[in-house]
Amino acid sequence: MAESWPGSPTISWNENSNSMPTNTNYGSLLEHINLPSDLRALGENELPKLAEELRKFLVETVSKTGGHLAAGLGTVELTIALHYVFNTPHDRLVWDVGHQTYPHKILTGRRKQMATLRQEGGLSGFPRREESEYDTFGVGHSSTSISAALGMAVAAARKKEDRHVVAVIGDGALSAGMAFEALNNAGDMDANILVVLNDNDMSISPNVGAMSNYLVRILSGKVYSSVRSGSKTVLGTIPPMWELAKRAEEHMKGMVMPSTLFEELGFNYFGPIDGHDLKTLTHTLSNLRNQNGPRFLHVVTRKGKGYEPAEGDPCVYHGVSPFDPSTGKMESKPKTKTYTQVFGDWLCDMAAKDDTLVAITPAMAEGSGMVAFSKQFPERYFDVGIAEQHALTFAAGLACEGLKPVVAIYSTFLQRAYDQLIHDICLQDLPVMLAIDRAGLVGADGATHGGNFDLSYLRSLPNITIMAPADENECRQMLTTAHHIKGPSAVRYPRGSGPGAKISKDLVDLPMGKAEIQQQGSRVAILAFGSMVAPALEAGNTLGATVVNMRFIKPLDENLIRELAGSHELIVTVEENTIKGGAGSAVNECLAEASITVPIINLGLPDAFVEHGETRSLLSQCGLDAQGIRHSILRAAPVKLARVLESA
Repeated sequence: MAESWPGSPTISWNENSNSMPTNTNYGSLLEHINLPSDLRALGENELPKLAEELRKFLVETVSKTGGHLAAGLGTVELTIALHYVFNTPHDRLVWDVGHQTYPHKILTGRRKQMATLRQEGGLSGFPRREESEYDTFGVGHSSTSISAALGMAVAAARKKEDRHVVAVIGDGALSAGMAFEALNNAGDMDANILVVLNDNDMSISPNVGAMSNYLVRILSGKVYSSVRSGSKTVLGTIPPMWELAKRAEEHMKGMVMPSTLFEELGFNYFGPIDGHDLKTLTHTLSNLRNQNGPRFLHVVTRKGKGYEPAEGDPCVYHGVSPFDPSTGKMESKPKTKTYTQVFGDWLCDMAAKDDTLVAITPAMAEGSGMVAFSKQFPERYFDVGIAEQHALTFAAGLACEGLKPVVAIYSTFLQRAYDQLIHDICLQDLPVMLAIDRAGLVGADGATHGGNFDLSYLRSLPNITIMAPADENECRQMLTTAHHIKGPSAVRYPRGSGPGAKISKDLVDLPMGKAEIQQQGSRVAILAFGSMVAPALEAGNTLGATVVNMRFIKPLDENLIRELAGSHELIVTVEENTIKGGAGSAVNECLAEASITVPIINLGLPDAFVEHGETRSLLSQCGLDAQGIRHSILRAAPVKLARVLESA
């Protein structure tokens, strides 16, 4: 039996009962669960009913707000079991990525707020320390849970605090090097930590059945652990006998479970077990709660569990827009092509013309628009898993041998491979092209996924060429230009659709480092980068300003900048990147180097993390819509000039 704390449940399943006891105080179980302490007051045979209600509530909620669905459906039972067995929040529960944490949010006091999920001022789509004491670590990027949990476990030991620490990581996140670095460190330190692998990349194998569940419950139990510990003490005085016993144990476990790797890293491995079997989950977790040292529990779940559309296509239902819960049909998408689709089309067209082109993604084939390419050119398509650092150095190796790698990556994920970009690509001046998706604000995904910094962290690097398209056709032209560059290059484009420009099928290069004047005016010159060209044109029309599509961040069109500074009273730069160190700073540096003094206004994203919300609203709050740009110019311009502009 598990050790207990005040109010903790007693784990004692009635093996002979198939009935579901009812509690007269509870109409619907879920509506009475406001905190995990309420959950722990339930009888264990009520938990499957709660899981059913929780799953239904999750589908209904996300159908209205959109968000990540399939992963959360797969962790309903696991979430219930973890909060039922462990005394959260005193015991630390650390989630990885956060896609699977909606059930956790519902059970930890936020059920009534789920209607605000991913909306401005509402709940985040990811765990956040500011949001709840049950969110022990803020996440959004993968593979951080084991490292963070290890830190918490070591801190608890140093402070002599009696608490358990559990990290929950998915099989995809476990593919990242950081996760194995943490496992190696935790095993070497003999830390008191439990790692739960939520393996949802396969259907339940023959091993995950009654026999496997039974063996894991035996192996995780107190009797087996005592015998194992006692045998080590007794047989340890006779080394050959202990070695023989140890090998016999490993052989027995190896016949039914893939334990070798994690055992070698210093963990005591248990599993795999059925992650939808609440009885086995609670029994096993309760047993493991009574053990010390590095423990690894392998749990197999099914993405989309319990909701047929999501079970049938977990990729589509990984991240969803609002949908009809009765049919699973999602709201119709806009007919205008997104930048991601423009990239996907270009990739296939260019690959048909150039057989040296190869494409790489760190586990974002669908999100980066590479599905069609993967089917048409499977031998030239490489999904390296959640391993951004490896993706860039792998691309560098390909480039060394004469191939032309295209790495499709989100701006926020490129941050994780910065050293490889500097050391392995730019330093060696290799022709690796970065197709940077989700540059700028990303709306409902919020601060963890915002691509607000790439212009700042890229433009300081030698040898790289950086471009940002104003529309869909220019995106295609820039991708072509980047492909033909003999050194590192980057094309950064925003999430979603552009202004709806007609897209030519031609593969045409742009003149290197040349901007384009879109509107000729006087007094004020607005230098706009990428997605900001459209609102800058709208604002410029009301002010009689010159508006320039800068196209290139590096190299800048320095001749045009100096010319405009000499013929205008005010220079304004506008970018969907943080102002600090961004494209506007590059313009400032250009003018300073030429000893040209002219009033300059730099507009861009603030020196702060921009939270989740609707993208258009967030841009407006940052002063990056047409009205905001106009207002900023009038407010910051010299008084005499502002009066002239207002009367224009």
